[in-house]
Amino acid sequence: MTLTEKDSQYLWHPYTQHKTAQTPIAISRGEGALLWDENGKEYIDAIASWWVNPFGHSNRFIADAIYKQLTTLEHVLFGGFTHEPAIKVAEKLMEILPKNQQKIFFSDNGSTAVEVAIKVALQFFFNKNEKRTTIIAFENAFHGDTFAAMAASGISFYTQAFQGMFIDVVRIPVPVKGQEQESFDALRAVIQKHDCAGFIFEPLVQGAAGMVMYEPEALAKLMQICKESNVLTIADEVMTGFGKTGKTFAMDYVTEVPDMICLSKALTGGTIPMAITTFTQEVFDAFYDDDINKALFHGHTFTANPTGCAAALASIELLHTEEMQANIERIHKSHLDFQKKIENHSKVITARTLGVIFAVEIKSDSEESYYGSMRTKLYNFFIDKGVVLRPVGNIVYILPPYIMSDEQLQKVYKTIEDAIEMV
Repeated sequence: MTLTEKDSQYLWHPYTQHKTAQTPIAISRGEGALLWDENGKEYIDAIASWWVNPFGHSNRFIADAIYKQLTTLEHVLFGGFTHEPAIKVAEKLMEILPKNQQKIFFSDNGSTAVEVAIKVALQFFFNKNEKRTTIIAFENAFHGDTFAAMAASGISFYTQAFQGMFIDVVRIPVPVKGQEQESFDALRAVIQKHDCAGFIFEPLVQGAAGMVMYEPEALAKLMQICKESNVLTIADEVMTGFGKTGKTFAMDYVTEVPDMICLSKALTGGTIPMAITTFTQEVFDAFYDDDINKALFHGHTFTANPTGCAAALASIELLHTEEMQANIERIHKSHLDFQKKIENHSKVITARTLGVIFAVEIKSDSEESYYGSMRTKLYNFFIDKGVVLRPVGNIVYILPPYIMSDEQLQKVYKTIEDAIEMV
Protein backbone atom coordinates (compact mmCIF):
# COMPACT_ATOMS: atom_id res chain seq x y z
CA MET A 1 0.00 0.00 0.00
CA THR A 2 1.11 3.56 -0.71
CA LEU A 3 1.31 6.14 2.05
CA THR A 4 -1.80 7.86 0.74
CA GLU A 5 -3.74 4.59 0.82
CA LYS A 6 -2.69 3.94 4.40
CA ASP A 7 -3.58 7.54 5.24
CA SER A 8 -7.15 7.06 4.04
CA GLN A 9 -7.54 4.10 6.38
CA TYR A 10 -6.55 5.85 9.58
CA LEU A 11 -6.15 9.62 9.47
CA TRP A 12 -8.49 12.60 9.91
CA HIS A 13 -7.01 15.78 8.43
CA PRO A 14 -7.59 19.40 9.51
CA TYR A 15 -10.05 21.62 7.61
CA THR A 16 -11.02 18.68 5.38
CA GLN A 17 -14.34 17.28 4.19
CA HIS A 18 -13.05 13.77 3.54
CA LYS A 19 -16.01 12.72 1.41
CA THR A 20 -15.25 15.31 -1.28
CA ALA A 21 -11.58 16.15 -0.70
CA GLN A 22 -8.82 14.97 -2.96
CA THR A 23 -6.32 12.45 -1.70
CA PRO A 24 -3.61 14.17 0.37
CA ILE A 25 -0.10 14.33 -1.02
CA ALA A 26 2.35 12.14 0.91
CA ILE A 27 5.55 14.12 1.50
CA SER A 28 8.65 12.01 2.04
CA ARG A 29 11.27 14.68 2.67
CA GLY A 30 12.05 18.38 2.62
CA GLU A 31 15.11 20.56 2.27
CA GLY A 32 15.30 24.33 2.13
CA ALA A 33 12.25 25.69 0.31
CA LEU A 34 11.55 22.34 -1.38
CA LEU A 35 9.42 19.29 -0.60
CA TRP A 36 9.33 15.90 -2.37
CA ASP A 37 6.39 13.52 -2.40
CA GLU A 38 6.51 9.72 -2.24
CA ASN A 39 6.72 9.56 -6.05
CA GLY A 40 9.66 11.94 -6.21
CA LYS A 41 7.76 14.99 -7.46
CA GLU A 42 9.27 18.29 -6.30
CA TYR A 43 7.27 21.18 -4.83
CA ILE A 44 8.23 24.72 -3.86
CA ASP A 45 6.81 25.41 -0.38
CA ALA A 46 5.71 29.00 -1.01
CA ILE A 47 3.79 29.34 2.27
CA ALA A 48 6.46 27.90 4.60
CA SER A 49 4.05 25.08 5.54
CA TRP A 50 1.41 27.26 7.18
CA TRP A 51 3.92 30.00 8.00
CA VAL A 52 6.16 28.01 10.37
CA ASN A 53 9.37 27.28 8.40
CA PRO A 54 11.11 30.62 7.80
CA PHE A 55 14.54 28.98 7.64
CA GLY A 56 13.53 26.11 5.38
CA HIS A 57 12.98 22.42 5.90
CA SER A 58 15.58 20.18 7.59
CA ASN A 59 17.56 23.17 8.81
CA ARG A 60 20.81 21.73 10.16
CA PHE A 61 21.50 24.55 12.64
CA ILE A 62 18.17 24.03 14.42
CA ALA A 63 18.43 20.24 14.10
CA ASP A 64 21.85 20.25 15.78
CA ALA A 65 20.51 22.38 18.65
CA ILE A 66 17.61 19.96 19.11
CA TYR A 67 19.91 16.92 19.06
CA LYS A 68 22.26 18.45 21.60
CA GLN A 69 19.35 19.22 23.92
CA LEU A 70 17.86 15.73 23.49
CA THR A 71 21.09 14.19 24.77
CA THR A 72 21.02 16.41 27.88
CA LEU A 73 17.37 16.84 28.94
CA GLU A 74 14.49 16.10 26.57
CA HIS A 75 11.63 17.05 28.93
CA VAL A 76 10.81 17.78 32.54
CA LEU A 77 7.55 18.93 34.08
CA PHE A 78 7.33 22.71 34.50
CA GLY A 79 5.06 22.62 37.55
CA GLY A 80 7.41 23.21 40.48
CA PHE A 81 10.52 22.84 38.29
CA THR A 82 12.48 24.99 35.85
CA HIS A 83 15.46 24.60 33.52
CA GLU A 84 18.09 26.63 31.69
CA PRO A 85 16.63 26.46 28.15
CA ALA A 86 13.35 28.05 29.32
CA ILE A 87 15.22 30.79 31.18
CA LYS A 88 17.41 31.46 28.14
CA VAL A 89 14.34 31.75 25.89
CA ALA A 90 12.85 34.27 28.33
CA GLU A 91 16.07 36.29 28.44
CA LYS A 92 16.35 36.30 24.64
CA LEU A 93 12.73 37.35 24.15
CA MET A 94 13.10 40.19 26.64
CA GLU A 95 15.87 41.57 24.39
CA ILE A 96 13.65 41.72 21.30
CA LEU A 97 10.07 42.19 22.55
CA PRO A 98 8.52 45.59 23.34
CA LYS A 99 10.12 46.78 26.57
CA ASN A 100 6.91 46.63 28.62
CA GLN A 101 6.78 42.83 28.33
CA GLN A 102 8.14 41.25 31.50
CA LYS A 103 6.70 37.75 31.99
CA ILE A 104 6.28 34.79 29.63
CA PHE A 105 3.96 31.78 29.84
CA PHE A 106 4.64 28.68 27.72
CA SER A 107 2.00 26.59 25.96
CA ASP A 108 1.72 24.40 22.85
CA ASN A 109 0.49 26.28 19.74
CA GLY A 110 -1.05 29.50 18.50
CA SER A 111 -4.55 28.65 19.68
CA THR A 112 -3.37 27.91 23.21
CA ALA A 113 -1.27 31.08 23.30
CA VAL A 114 -4.48 33.00 22.54
CA GLU A 115 -6.47 30.89 24.99
CA VAL A 116 -4.05 31.84 27.77
CA ALA A 117 -4.24 35.54 26.87
CA ILE A 118 -8.05 35.65 26.85
CA LYS A 119 -8.30 33.73 30.14
CA VAL A 120 -5.78 36.10 31.70
CA ALA A 121 -7.69 39.16 30.45
CA LEU A 122 -10.93 37.90 31.98
CA GLN A 123 -9.36 36.75 35.26
CA PHE A 124 -7.35 39.98 35.56
CA PHE A 125 -10.56 41.87 36.27
CA PHE A 126 -12.13 39.00 38.23
CA ASN A 127 -9.16 39.12 40.60
CA LYS A 128 -9.81 42.85 41.05
CA ASN A 129 -13.49 42.22 41.83
CA GLU A 130 -14.45 44.08 38.67
CA LYS A 131 -17.01 42.61 36.31
CA ARG A 132 -15.65 42.63 32.77
CA THR A 133 -16.68 39.70 30.62
CA THR A 134 -16.56 40.93 27.00
CA ILE A 135 -13.69 40.52 24.54
CA ILE A 136 -13.39 42.84 21.51
CA ALA A 137 -12.12 41.43 18.20
CA PHE A 138 -11.97 42.39 14.53
CA GLU A 139 -14.45 41.22 11.94
CA ASN A 140 -13.08 38.24 9.97
CA ALA A 141 -10.40 37.65 12.57
CA PHE A 142 -8.82 34.26 13.07
CA HIS A 143 -7.19 33.40 16.39
CA GLY A 144 -7.32 29.61 16.51
CA ASP A 145 -9.59 26.63 17.10
CA THR A 146 -9.70 26.14 20.87
CA PHE A 147 -12.87 27.55 22.42
CA ALA A 148 -11.89 31.07 23.51
CA ALA A 149 -9.69 31.50 20.44
CA MET A 150 -12.54 30.25 18.24
CA ALA A 151 -14.97 32.63 19.94
CA ALA A 152 -12.68 35.56 19.11
CA SER A 153 -12.45 34.43 15.49
CA GLY A 154 -14.90 35.85 12.98
CA ILE A 155 -14.93 33.38 10.08
CA SER A 156 -18.38 31.90 10.60
CA PHE A 157 -18.15 28.49 8.96
CA TYR A 158 -15.36 27.58 11.40
CA THR A 159 -17.57 28.40 14.36
CA GLN A 160 -21.23 28.09 13.34
CA ALA A 161 -21.68 24.62 14.91
CA PHE A 162 -20.81 26.10 18.31
CA GLN A 163 -22.89 29.28 18.36
CA GLY A 164 -24.39 29.96 21.77
CA MET A 165 -21.54 28.21 23.58
CA PHE A 166 -18.95 31.00 23.48
CA ILE A 167 -17.65 33.72 25.77
CA ASP A 168 -18.97 37.20 24.97
CA VAL A 169 -17.20 38.67 21.94
CA VAL A 170 -18.13 41.90 20.12
CA ARG A 171 -16.58 42.71 16.74
CA ILE A 172 -15.47 45.96 15.18
CA PRO A 173 -14.49 46.73 11.56
CA VAL A 174 -10.86 46.39 10.53
CA PRO A 175 -9.38 49.90 10.03
CA VAL A 176 -8.38 49.36 6.41
CA LYS A 177 -7.62 52.44 4.35
CA GLY A 178 -10.66 54.72 4.19
CA GLN A 179 -12.49 52.99 7.04
CA GLU A 180 -10.33 54.02 9.97
CA GLN A 181 -12.84 56.39 11.55
CA GLU A 182 -15.61 53.79 11.34
CA SER A 183 -13.39 51.39 13.28
CA PHE A 184 -12.52 54.02 15.92
CA ASP A 185 -16.16 54.98 16.43
CA ALA A 186 -17.23 51.35 16.65
CA LEU A 187 -14.62 50.62 19.32
CA ARG A 188 -15.70 53.58 21.44
CA ALA A 189 -19.34 52.49 21.17
CA VAL A 190 -18.53 48.91 22.17
CA ILE A 191 -16.51 50.02 25.20
CA GLN A 192 -19.33 52.34 26.29
CA LYS A 193 -22.01 49.67 25.93
CA HIS A 194 -20.22 46.55 27.21
CA ASP A 195 -18.04 45.57 30.16
CA CYS A 196 -14.89 44.99 28.09
CA ALA A 197 -11.88 43.11 29.44
CA GLY A 198 -9.66 42.95 26.37
CA PHE A 199 -9.17 43.74 22.71
CA ILE A 200 -7.42 41.04 20.66
CA PHE A 201 -6.07 41.74 17.19
CA GLU A 202 -3.76 40.45 14.49
CA PRO A 203 -1.38 43.40 14.14
CA LEU A 204 -1.27 44.93 10.64
CA VAL A 205 -2.13 41.70 8.75
CA GLN A 206 -5.15 39.43 9.09
CA GLY A 207 -3.73 36.14 7.83
CA ALA A 208 -6.62 33.71 7.41
CA ALA A 209 -8.86 36.52 6.12
CA GLY A 210 -6.64 36.73 3.04
CA MET A 211 -3.70 38.86 4.22
CA VAL A 212 -5.90 41.91 4.82
CA MET A 213 -3.56 44.79 5.73
CA TYR A 214 -4.02 48.02 7.66
CA GLU A 215 -1.75 50.80 8.89
CA PRO A 216 0.23 51.00 12.17
CA GLU A 217 -1.21 54.44 12.93
CA ALA A 218 -4.75 53.07 12.89
CA LEU A 219 -3.83 50.26 15.28
CA ALA A 220 -2.08 52.72 17.59
CA LYS A 221 -5.26 54.82 17.75
CA LEU A 222 -7.39 51.77 18.60
CA MET A 223 -4.96 50.81 21.35
CA GLN A 224 -5.05 54.35 22.75
CA ILE A 225 -8.85 54.19 22.94
CA CYS A 226 -8.58 50.90 24.84
CA LYS A 227 -6.02 52.25 27.28
CA GLU A 228 -8.22 55.24 28.07
CA SER A 229 -10.81 52.78 29.41
CA ASN A 230 -8.34 50.29 30.92
CA VAL A 231 -9.20 47.63 28.32
CA LEU A 232 -6.29 45.19 28.01
CA THR A 233 -4.75 44.86 24.54
CA ILE A 234 -3.65 41.50 23.11
CA ALA A 235 -1.41 41.36 20.03
CA ASP A 236 -1.78 38.00 18.29
CA GLU A 237 1.62 37.75 16.58
CA VAL A 238 1.33 34.01 15.94
CA MET A 239 1.47 34.59 12.17
CA THR A 240 3.19 37.98 11.97
CA GLY A 241 5.98 37.34 14.48
CA PHE A 242 9.65 36.63 13.77
CA GLY A 243 10.26 38.62 10.62
CA LYS A 244 7.17 38.08 8.46
CA THR A 245 6.31 41.78 8.21
CA GLY A 246 9.91 42.88 7.67
CA LYS A 247 10.52 43.64 11.35
CA THR A 248 10.94 41.12 14.14
CA PHE A 249 7.36 41.73 15.27
CA ALA A 250 4.53 43.61 13.57
CA MET A 251 4.16 45.61 16.79
CA ASP A 252 7.61 47.08 16.09
CA TYR A 253 5.85 49.35 13.56
CA VAL A 254 3.34 50.60 16.16
CA THR A 255 3.97 53.43 18.63
CA GLU A 256 1.73 51.88 21.31
CA VAL A 257 2.67 48.72 23.21
CA PRO A 258 0.25 45.88 24.05
CA ASP A 259 -0.43 44.32 27.44
CA MET A 260 0.00 40.79 26.04
CA ILE A 261 1.58 39.19 22.98
CA CYS A 262 0.87 35.72 21.56
CA LEU A 263 3.70 33.87 19.79
CA SER A 264 4.00 30.50 18.05
CA LYS A 265 4.44 29.14 14.46
CA ALA A 266 7.94 30.37 13.47
CA LEU A 267 9.02 30.44 17.14
CA THR A 268 10.79 27.08 16.75
CA GLY A 269 11.50 27.29 13.02
CA GLY A 270 8.80 24.75 12.18
CA THR A 271 10.35 21.93 14.20
CA ILE A 272 8.58 21.40 17.54
CA PRO A 273 5.13 22.65 18.64
CA MET A 274 5.57 25.49 21.13
CA ALA A 275 3.85 28.76 21.99
CA ILE A 276 4.41 31.67 24.33
CA THR A 277 2.16 34.37 25.73
CA THR A 278 3.94 37.40 27.16
CA PHE A 279 2.65 39.91 29.72
CA THR A 280 3.39 43.21 31.38
CA GLN A 281 4.35 43.25 35.04
CA GLU A 282 1.02 44.91 35.82
CA VAL A 283 -0.91 42.00 34.37
CA PHE A 284 1.21 39.47 36.26
CA ASP A 285 0.82 41.40 39.52
CA ALA A 286 -2.97 40.99 39.41
CA PHE A 287 -2.37 37.24 39.94
CA TYR A 288 0.40 37.66 42.55
CA ASP A 289 -1.38 37.34 45.88
CA ASP A 290 -1.53 35.47 49.18
CA ASP A 291 -4.88 34.12 47.97
CA ILE A 292 -4.10 30.95 46.01
CA ASN A 293 -7.42 31.29 44.15
CA LYS A 294 -6.01 34.31 42.31
CA ALA A 295 -3.33 32.19 40.63
CA LEU A 296 -3.57 31.36 36.92
CA PHE A 297 -4.66 27.73 37.02
CA HIS A 298 -3.71 26.87 33.48
CA GLY A 299 -1.05 24.56 32.14
CA HIS A 300 0.03 22.07 29.50
CA THR A 301 1.89 18.80 29.84
CA PHE A 302 4.66 19.97 27.52
CA THR A 303 4.88 23.51 28.93
CA ALA A 304 8.40 24.89 28.34
CA ASN A 305 9.60 21.61 26.82
CA PRO A 306 13.42 21.92 26.90
CA THR A 307 13.83 20.53 23.38
CA GLY A 308 11.35 23.07 22.02
CA CYS A 309 13.19 25.80 23.93
CA ALA A 310 16.47 24.76 22.27
CA ALA A 311 14.78 24.97 18.87
CA ALA A 312 13.40 28.42 19.71
CA LEU A 313 16.80 29.72 20.77
CA ALA A 314 18.39 28.48 17.55
CA SER A 315 15.55 29.93 15.49
CA ILE A 316 15.80 33.36 17.11
CA GLU A 317 19.58 33.33 16.60
CA LEU A 318 19.16 32.50 12.92
CA LEU A 319 16.57 35.23 12.44
CA HIS A 320 18.96 37.94 13.57
CA THR A 321 21.91 36.95 11.41
CA GLU A 322 22.91 39.42 8.72
CA GLU A 323 22.24 36.80 6.06
CA MET A 324 18.65 36.18 7.16
CA GLN A 325 17.85 39.87 7.52
CA ALA A 326 19.23 40.44 4.03
CA ASN A 327 17.06 37.58 2.74
CA ILE A 328 13.94 39.18 4.23
CA GLU A 329 14.77 42.47 2.54
CA ARG A 330 15.55 40.70 -0.76
CA ILE A 331 12.19 38.91 -0.79
CA HIS A 332 10.36 42.10 0.15
CA LYS A 333 11.90 43.99 -2.78
CA SER A 334 11.12 41.10 -5.11
CA HIS A 335 7.49 41.12 -3.94
CA LEU A 336 7.25 44.86 -4.59
CA ASP A 337 8.54 44.37 -8.14
CA PHE A 338 5.98 41.63 -8.73
CA GLN A 339 3.23 43.79 -7.24
CA LYS A 340 4.04 46.60 -9.68
CA LYS A 341 4.03 44.15 -12.55
CA ILE A 342 0.69 42.54 -11.73
CA GLU A 343 -1.49 45.08 -9.91
CA ASN A 344 -2.86 46.66 -13.11
CA HIS A 345 -3.72 43.34 -14.73
CA SER A 346 -7.32 43.28 -15.98
CA LYS A 347 -8.11 40.25 -13.83
CA VAL A 348 -6.58 41.64 -10.63
CA ILE A 349 -8.59 43.62 -8.06
CA THR A 350 -5.72 44.49 -5.70
CA ALA A 351 -2.21 43.39 -4.81
CA ARG A 352 -0.46 44.16 -1.52
CA THR A 353 2.87 43.54 0.19
CA LEU A 354 4.32 43.80 3.68
CA GLY A 355 7.67 42.25 4.49
CA VAL A 356 7.76 38.77 2.96
CA ILE A 357 3.96 38.66 2.71
CA PHE A 358 2.39 39.16 -0.72
CA ALA A 359 -1.30 38.83 -1.64
CA VAL A 360 -3.25 39.28 -4.87
CA GLU A 361 -7.04 39.33 -5.16
CA ILE A 362 -8.31 37.91 -8.45
CA LYS A 363 -11.56 39.05 -10.09
CA SER A 364 -14.39 36.55 -10.07
CA ASP A 365 -17.77 36.45 -11.80
CA SER A 366 -19.44 35.48 -8.52
CA GLU A 367 -18.84 35.94 -4.80
CA GLU A 368 -16.17 33.46 -3.77
CA SER A 369 -16.43 31.46 -0.54
CA TYR A 370 -13.39 30.49 1.50
CA TYR A 371 -13.32 26.98 0.03
CA GLY A 372 -15.21 27.80 -3.18
CA SER A 373 -14.76 26.57 -6.72
CA MET A 374 -12.16 29.19 -7.71
CA ARG A 375 -10.08 28.36 -4.67
CA THR A 376 -10.16 24.66 -5.55
CA LYS A 377 -9.30 25.32 -9.18
CA LEU A 378 -6.39 27.58 -8.23
CA TYR A 379 -5.07 25.19 -5.59
CA ASN A 380 -5.11 22.23 -7.99
CA PHE A 381 -3.38 24.31 -10.67
CA PHE A 382 -0.59 25.27 -8.27
CA ILE A 383 -0.08 21.71 -7.03
CA ASP A 384 0.03 20.43 -10.61
CA LYS A 385 2.78 22.96 -11.34
CA GLY A 386 4.75 21.91 -8.24
CA VAL A 387 4.03 24.98 -6.09
CA VAL A 388 2.42 24.80 -2.65
CA LEU A 389 0.02 27.73 -2.33
CA ARG A 390 -3.31 27.70 -0.43
CA PRO A 391 -5.62 30.43 -1.79
CA VAL A 392 -8.23 32.00 0.47
CA GLY A 393 -11.22 32.11 -1.86
CA ASN A 394 -10.06 34.29 -4.74
CA ILE A 395 -7.03 35.63 -2.84
CA VAL A 396 -3.64 34.08 -3.52
CA TYR A 397 -0.86 34.82 -1.05
CA ILE A 398 2.84 34.05 -0.80
CA LEU A 399 4.62 33.76 2.54
CA PRO A 400 7.86 31.97 1.68
CA PRO A 401 10.77 30.67 3.72
CA TYR A 402 13.37 33.40 4.00
CA ILE A 403 15.93 31.15 2.34
CA MET A 404 13.93 30.81 -0.88
CA SER A 405 16.13 31.58 -3.89
CA ASP A 406 15.38 34.24 -6.49
CA GLU A 407 14.93 31.51 -9.09
CA GLN A 408 12.34 29.75 -6.91
CA LEU A 409 10.54 33.03 -6.25
CA GLN A 410 10.34 33.78 -9.95
CA LYS A 411 8.81 30.36 -10.58
CA VAL A 412 6.17 31.07 -7.92
CA TYR A 413 5.39 34.45 -9.50
CA LYS A 414 5.19 32.94 -12.99
CA THR A 415 2.86 30.21 -11.74
CA ILE A 416 0.55 32.81 -10.19
CA GLU A 417 0.54 34.81 -13.44
CA ASP A 418 -0.35 31.67 -15.37
CA ALA A 419 -3.10 30.88 -12.86
CA ILE A 420 -4.61 34.34 -13.29
CA GLU A 421 -4.77 33.81 -17.03
CA MET A 422 -6.22 30.35 -16.49
CA VAL A 423 -9.16 31.54 -14.36
